[in-house]
Amino acid sequence: MKPFLLLCGLLLSAGATATETPQTAGRIELQVPYAFDYLIALPEGYTDEPDRRWPLLVFLHGAGERGRDLSRVARHGPPALIAAGRRFPAIVLSPQCPDDTWWNLPAVETLIDELARKLRVDQNRIYLTGLSMGGYAVWSLAQRRPDYYAAVVPICGGGDPRWAPRLRDQPLWAFHGARDEAVLPRESQKMIEAIRAAGGRPHFTLYPEAGHDAWTAAYGDEALWGWLFAQHRGNPASP
Repeated sequence: MKPFLLLCGLLLSAGATATETPQTAGRIELQVPYAFDYLIALPEGYTDEPDRRWPLLVFLHGAGERGRDLSRVARHGPPALIAAGRRFPAIVLSPQCPDDTWWNLPAVETLIDELARKLRVDQNRIYLTGLSMGGYAVWSLAQRRPDYYAAVVPICGGGDPRWAPRLRDQPLWAFHGARDEAVLPRESQKMIEAIRAAGGRPHFTLYPEAGHDAWTAAYGDEALWGWLFAQHRGNPASP
């Protein structure tokens, strides 16, 4: 017998036979603790109308607002507008991402689900928006649960065009600054193009003179809020 064949014979006789499976399948479901600090704003009339259910607007901030200081979260977007005196006809949830981490998508989903159960939320009117790092998270969260959100508004973010067909029917309005050097406008453009190629009709606004800060103009546009709060899951409104 040749040395190679002899070696193979020794290995088979000493261990598993060629037909045995060295691995078996298993499954475990884990519940990993995760803590969020967040700002919450209730709409006028929430306490006076105990039977009414309200829209939920979820805002995800950018990388510069991470940490344990909630005043950072109120620098931009809906919480900044609320701090300046604006009232929205919705519950506004603004969580804070911990230092030196990215948005944990399953944790964000769990947070939204938990507060949607605890508060009087209209499950057909849950809206998601975010900027920069939060804009990337909005794209990702939307493709993970394309039938969950009534509308999504990613600002100066980006996503994976391979998942664009999942967003074909999602009411979506993206914003970006044409002079953005932190997140190139192509990041939004390629998502919009991919969704349109899949048969979707997303809205896209490119501000020709804006840099990374496209959110001030976007959130200051009353047309956005009119469009957003008109959206109902399963029954999208026209622009």
